[in-house]
Amino acid sequence: MITLYGYPRTRSLRVSWLLEELGLEWEYQLVDFNSGEHRSPGFLAMNPSGKVPCLKDDKTFMTESAAICLYLAEKYGQHWLPKPGTPESAAHHEWVSFTITELEQPLWTLGKHRFALPEKIRLPEMLSVAAWEFKKAIQVAEARVHQDAYLLGNFPTVADILLTHTLNWAVKFDQKVPEKLEKYRQFVNRRPALARALALEQQALNHP
Repeated sequence: MITLYGYPRTRSLRVSWLLEELGLEWEYQLVDFNSGEHRSPGFLAMNPSGKVPCLKDDKTFMTESAAICLYLAEKYGQHWLPKPGTPESAAHHEWVSFTITELEQPLWTLGKHRFALPEKIRLPEMLSVAAWEFKKAIQVAEARVHQDAYLLGNFPTVADILLTHTLNWAVKFDQKVPEKLEKYRQFVNRRPALARALALEQQALNHP
């Protein structure tokens, strides 16, 4: 049995979304941030950073959302990855790396200095810096994306989940998403598996 430790609308949604896409049997284990469960000794033994997601698959235990998604696709859904060693695979590697390191990081900087960090070490000046960094990165993505197709054409990949989830964060953080990327975001968001994943996460929150 696969167990996903997460909290709604965090990076764990990337994993629950892919699990639903793959049609796997799995269970959602809510990590209640409001009660401080992410700082409990039991959870810190699984992930010393106190963050979600965490994934348990038989004897395999993992953290880091992008790594988990790549692992799941390699093991259970090769159709969610391009053939290794191809130009498509090279492009996929680029998208995964760009999304995590260039596009997501300024958004998380916004989040940290708005609400995540202890209030005494938040720096209001970082908000404008992060917004500038995000605007620069989003322009690079806008030039490469197709508005009504997946990143690599007619089939979705792990990179589409990572990029769309990050763009959803951008909208939530009141950052402007350019026209092509906004149409792409809406296109991928229509996948039924995302709706199922959101519902499962909300159900776990309502009935822990």
